[in-house]
Amino acid sequence: MPRRKSSSDDPCPVARSVDVIGDRWSLLIVRDAFDGVRRFGDFQRSLGVARNILSDRLHQLVETGILATRPASDGTAYKEYVLTEQGERLFPVVVALRQWGEHHLFAQGEPHSRLVDRKTGKPIPFMAPRADNGDELAPGEAEVRKLT
Repeated sequence: MPRRKSSSDDPCPVARSVDVIGDRWSLLIVRDAFDGVRRFGDFQRSLGVARNILSDRLHQLVETGILATRPASDGTAYKEYVLTEQGERLFPVVVALRQWGEHHLFAQGEPHSRLVDRKTGKPIPFMAPRADNGDELAPGEAEVRKLT
């Protein structure tokens, strides 16, 4: 069986990113962290994931610098998982996935959650790549250029 290419060997940023956060549980842990979940037990209750899988994914997210651990804010012996600056930079990724899902995976009128601006209560505008002039870019208007 051929050896799977390590993410550090792959020149594609998408492939490297998927290796770190591309599985269901890792992305849902990051989503929950954005929603304020901090403790192992709270992640487990929210996600319904097996303890061993949750432990593995939390470890990986800490190892890759997306989450950090700190002593519990209430002074108990527990530890909390918090997003690092690198982890917080995943916010647009989570928002884009949420918006795509809202648009494509729910029937007309089917109830679902919606991300809103905390200050105004208004839905977050649809995210899209933009050109320098602010125009929305269609997929055919962008290209990948390899850096040497």
